[in-house]
Amino acid sequence: MTAFRYALTETRTMLRRNLRRMRRYPTVQYQAGIPAFFLVLFVYVLGGTLGAGLAVSGTRADYVAYLTPGILIMTVAGGATGTAVAVAMDMTEGIIARFRTMAISRGSVLAGHVLGSVIQTILALAIVVVVALLIGFRPTSNPLAWLGALALLALIAVAIAWLGAALGLAAGSVESASNLPFPLLLLPFFGSGFVPTDSMPDPLRLFAENQPFTPMIDTVRGLLLGTPIGTNAIAAVAWSLAIAAASYVWALKLYAREPAH
Repeated sequence: MTAFRYALTETRTMLRRNLRRMRRYPTVQYQAGIPAFFLVLFVYVLGGTLGAGLAVSGTRADYVAYLTPGILIMTVAGGATGTAVAVAMDMTEGIIARFRTMAISRGSVLAGHVLGSVIQTILALAIVVVVALLIGFRPTSNPLAWLGALALLALIAVAIAWLGAALGLAAGSVESASNLPFPLLLLPFFGSGFVPTDSMPDPLRLFAENQPFTPMIDTVRGLLLGTPIGTNAIAAVAWSLAIAAASYVWALKLYAREPAH
């Protein structure tokens, strides 16, 4: 058996381990619950006012359509917390130290966490989409565009999961690991997730238009609603690949370091 096939077998084993942990410690409700809460809150409390500022008919239904892609990205961002906590638990309980002494691939241990996180994120996205449909979200795209949106969300989920794994390894405790990814949940607020960026003051607009989540949100919005995408798709994929690659290298470096005594 080649080294690559060994790594795949070990990754499947680690994935099964993390899926069993998900059954014992279900966090998908938390990952979907916060975005779903914000979706309902903004639609029913603020949607009438915010919808009036959109360059369409200005109704609450328009705001549901505008808001949902941002909420989907927020759901994906929430996956970083679960990954970071799971990895930090393995660190503090000595599981990672034990894995280091075994003849298994370094990447497979972390890949098991990442794949488990991606599966959980997809389940959370399904819950949020159902909530969005129940409160009036009506996408206008064809099935191919839906597949494109799902593929992009999955790619972003992989990038965020690797970032979460790196943060979990970098954290000194489970408590720290649960707090480090929190800024990711705020980025959709400071992007195009809740209001158009051109409505923001110039310094904030400059940040909003150049942070990673804005092209991701605009691409998902374009795929689901048929709005112009422009170069956002390229930027979204580029940001996702860059975050995934940098986080992967960082995570492997942290995994290989000697534990502090």
